[in-house]
Formats: sequence, C-alpha cells, structure tokens
Amino acid sequence: MKNMIKIYLLSFIFIATPLIAMDGIAVIDMRTAVLSTQAAADAFKALEEDPDYSSNLEEAKSIQADRQAMAEKLQKDFETLSQEQVAEMQRDIQEKGQDLEFLAGKIQQAQEETAAKIFNDTGPEMQKIIGELIAAKQIKVLLSKNEALLFSDPALDLTDDVTSMLDVAASEASSQTD
Repeated sequence: MKNMIKIYLLSFIFIATPLIAMDGIAVIDMRTAVLSTQAAADAFKALEEDPDYSSNLEEAKSIQADRQAMAEKLQKDFETLSQEQVAEMQRDIQEKGQDLEFLAGKIQQAQEETAAKIFNDTGPEMQKIIGELIAAKQIKVLLSKNEALLFSDPALDLTDDVTSMLDVAASEASSQTD
C-alpha cells in the first residue's frame, strides 16, 4: 500500500510539476534571433558581393572540383599507373586539400567577422527588446536554447519575437535617419 501511495505521489509530481513550471519560463536562441534579421541578411549579402570573399569562394570551388577530378582519375587509372605516378597524384591531391582548407578558413573567418559585427551592432537593442519581452510576458526564467536544452515547447520560444522586434527597431532607426 505504501508503495502504491509513493507511485501515485511520484506520478503526480512528474505530471503536475511541468504544468506549474511552464508559467513564467521562456526560451531564446539569441544567435538565431540576430542572424535571422534583415540586417544580418543584408550584411551577408554584402559579404558575398565583396570581391575578396567571392574570389576566395570561387577559388575554393575550383580547387574542390580539380581535387575531385584528380581523385577520380587516380581511382580510374590506378591499375595502369606506376607507383611514382600514384605517389605524385596523391601528393597533388593532398596539396589541393591543404589549399582548400586554407581558403575554407579564410571564408569562415570572414563569415564569423560579419556575424560578430552584426552582434555588436544589435547587442544593445537586443538586450532592450529582451527586457521588454520579459516584462510584457512576465517571464521569471529565460533559458538559452542550446545543446543542453533537450526539448522546449515552441510556444515558449522568444527567438522569432526578438528577430521581428529587431527588424522593426532597425527599420524605425533607418527611417529616423532618413
């Protein structure tokens, strides 16, 4: 009998606690909120139009295509090639891989710098908006949506709200400066 009471009590706790805990809790992915704004889309579009970035991207695509063609040729002609030719082709493929890694690093660095600039530009406005949402929705606990969060109800997610409010704030700021 005592075990049954314990089971019922534990069941009640597991069922009732999440229902009670949902009130005043919200989730946000600040990175997605900021990088989903129109300002971020414009910044990344400008990055793609940057001559250095676009030339690095084109060169990386070209190197990848060359490397792929070399690998296919090596695989196809492997039986007929001498050991020296195989070793030379493998070296060439490896060199192309190193060149590709270098360019990928430059491309990723440019993307990260652009994202960092967007975060720096929108940071104060985002903090203000989050504060307003906390007050308006009476949020007591705000969780960061990351790998540690296994599940959250989409209704608790403020990410889209913050993105929309950042876009509105940016459009208001640009209309005031015009």
